[in-house]
Amino acid sequence: MNQQFKPAAAERDLSEADLPAKLAKAARFIRCHAVASIYHAGSGHPGGALSSADLFACLYGAEMNVWPAAMDEPTRDRFVLSKGHAAPALYATGAYYGFCDRKASLALRKLNSPFQGHPHVLDLPWVETSTGSLGQGISVAVGMAIGLRLQKIPARVYAMLGDGELQEGEVWEAAMSAAHHKLDNLCAVIDYNKLQSDNHNDAIMRLEPLAEKWKAFGWSVVEIDGHDIPQILEALHRAGVTREKPSVIIAHTIKGKGVPYMENIPTWHGSVKLTPAQTEEALSALGASADEIKGFMDV
Repeated sequence: MNQQFKPAAAERDLSEADLPAKLAKAARFIRCHAVASIYHAGSGHPGGALSSADLFACLYGAEMNVWPAAMDEPTRDRFVLSKGHAAPALYATGAYYGFCDRKASLALRKLNSPFQGHPHVLDLPWVETSTGSLGQGISVAVGMAIGLRLQKIPARVYAMLGDGELQEGEVWEAAMSAAHHKLDNLCAVIDYNKLQSDNHNDAIMRLEPLAEKWKAFGWSVVEIDGHDIPQILEALHRAGVTREKPSVIIAHTIKGKGVPYMENIPTWHGSVKLTPAQTEEALSALGASADEIKGFMDV
């Protein structure tokens, strides 16, 4: 973790023994908030939002050196959501860690709302760049990492990609460029849930052997269980101490994690409308109390 600055308002102590429990609590909120926002929107992408929640919690809750009051600080770490359709999870993360209002951020995809279906940098000052067209986010992240190096700013750049996104050629151009420039201030995190919009990845375009591909492109590679918080934290730490190579964390996850009727079913990738009954069932499965469910649904 970059320790260049730490605003006094921050309350994160990485030495706490109960850090994994705190991050698990954050991930539960992220999942619940994402589901609720998709319900209110009448459309959205729940599968990838749910699969990436633990990764978001660890990045914002423990790893990255960025706080709401420090978005203009040059030495802040940068985060790029390359899989822009997982915006509900990003907004939920922002809501949990104080980057935006918890109620307001439930207004996903509403007219004149800053919380659109994909992140927009001009609407949300704590979002580093607009994303949506797959492959572009990681390319922007490479540019950010190069820019920080040229300015001799000791900050890091993190980019989250979807596994279906890896079928885009632009991703591999970015990977080649990052290795060429030895961007050890760049870490890519792949939400490897094995599903994309219409089917399993393997049925559309096979990605394996995925780790070997990244290694061949000159990256430092680690594979983890993307729902095991200690494993995520250890992988992020390893990326932070790797020198002269960019790092990629291949996080094996479950699409729709935490909601039984969504898990590992391609149709819950996106463009779905949740009924009130489905939403209540999902929030209950995620561990929300009756009062919490009411709070999420009555906006």
